[in-house]
Amino acid sequence: MQTIIESAWQNRELLKETATQKAINEVIELLDKGKLRVAEPLADGSWKVNDWIKKAVILYFPIRKMETIEIGPYEYHDKMALKKDYAKLGVRVVPPAVARYGSFLAPGVIMMPSYVNIGAYVDSGSMVDTWATVGSCAQIGKNVHLSGGVGICGVLEPVQAAPVIIEDDCFIGSRCIVVESVRVGKQAVLGANVVLTQSTKIIDVKVEGKK
Repeated sequence: MQTIIESAWQNRELLKETATQKAINEVIELLDKGKLRVAEPLADGSWKVNDWIKKAVILYFPIRKMETIEIGPYEYHDKMALKKDYAKLGVRVVPPAVARYGSFLAPGVIMMPSYVNIGAYVDSGSMVDTWATVGSCAQIGKNVHLSGGVGICGVLEPVQAAPVIIEDDCFIGSRCIVVESVRVGKQAVLGANVVLTQSTKIIDVKVEGKK
């Protein structure tokens, strides 16, 4: 699949071929099931970005056709299908939360009225709270709380850029914004309204008790 995706990335005419479309669709299905990830943790604590998978996500858009999706009283008009079978997945989804097909939600995830985009990975026990957004290819660890209005931004291009990564057991305070490939380490706590970008200066403050 990787060879086919890389070839289509260099020559978009190949998107017309059945084999190319099949490979792209297989990658998106594997992303949806959590069997592939745009970025994955390594044993040494670092992360590996799988550029070719991100390319597959980008190439998925031009091979899709617009269609009308009706869900109860809601109507959408888009190229992307929505996730289904939440009960089977063990995921709690509160209306009108939306997760696109091609995103992964592990068992135990809770989605309040919120949004999770294609390519994103949300691990078990995490909550995406009201009006929070998990952007394209963002990686959310286990037992993370994304508070109300949090914006975890997506990164599709440039393809070599790492996605935003929130590691296990983090608390992201209300209205925080995390962008530009920022990685938030395990058990970190961000206070309300914090904005983190690649240019944000991080100050490590240590407070010692009185002797």
